[in-house]
Amino acid sequence: MMRQHTLDPATISEIVEMALSDKVSFDEIRAQHGLAPDQVQALMRRNLKPGSYRAWRRRVRQFSDRRERYK
Repeated sequence: MMRQHTLDPATISEIVEMALSDKVSFDEIRAQHGLAPDQVQALMRRNLKPGSYRAWRRRVRQFSDRRERYK
């Protein structure tokens, strides 16, 4: 259940920026915007170019393998 239709472009932009940041966790995005990790991934898939989305997912996976708590 994605609430994207209720999100304005500025909010979408903020969520994308937060998700791209290595310093912001999915928990922080959920606290601020109420989106679960799978909803953030769906939003990112819709708002990034396919190659950028794949690179972001790869980076999130690599960081999560190296750190106990990430994204």
